[in-house]
Amino acid sequence: MKDAVQWVRSLIFVGQIYIMMGVLGILFFPWALISRRGALAACKTWCWWVRWTARWMVGLKTEVRGTPPTDEVVVAGKHQSFLDIILIFASVPSGKFIMKRELMWAPVIGQYGLRLGCVPVNRGKRSAAIKRMVVDVAKGKQHPGQLIIYPQGTRIAPGVKAPYKVGTAVLYEELKQDCVPVAANVGLFWPRKGIMRKPGTAVVEFLPRIEAGLSRREFLATLEEIIETKSNALMREAGFDPDAVD
Repeated sequence: MKDAVQWVRSLIFVGQIYIMMGVLGILFFPWALISRRGALAACKTWCWWVRWTARWMVGLKTEVRGTPPTDEVVVAGKHQSFLDIILIFASVPSGKFIMKRELMWAPVIGQYGLRLGCVPVNRGKRSAAIKRMVVDVAKGKQHPGQLIIYPQGTRIAPGVKAPYKVGTAVLYEELKQDCVPVAANVGLFWPRKGIMRKPGTAVVEFLPRIEAGLSRREFLATLEEIIETKSNALMREAGFDPDAVD
């Protein structure tokens, strides 16, 4: 019975955040059309709304630890669900993403993503998109800010192991920017699929930066060790043993 009530509360929560996405998208659209600041304001307002309503609608608190970067860096995060996107973006002043090209046509998300300076990529053509981004940054076409990327390429359920892909290392090397790793346990409460949202405290933690200058191989090994070690610690703190997953 308790789970059934939580599922209904979760359904209402999920429904209202997407309704609010549309409402805020329309309200902020004139400002977003003429200024990137309008797009940032809309997205950050929605992130605040999601965190606020999650707390009292489904009992899900959110916490951001560490020091979010304010300079131009690559932010490489553990990706377990949509919630880590919300928390990381809300914590940095000028975040932007590499996003799937099909999202360009999604209502609200696509239009605002482009206004934020996100770079759309085709499936299977990520290397070409990375090369284009490096060129655009060099020419000053890209808005300055924090490039948020997920090294494993997709959402990974807690405890599941997946390789770290080379794209993040290429960006780190070519852009010659520091990288700030981010650990997370959010998938324990807001899973990558389904409606249920569980009560508890979802955490993302900004970790000490990896300075520019490492080789691709050394950087990728260091990044994986840092993110996985801390993410596992955060999951254990929440009562989940990642090593127990087959």
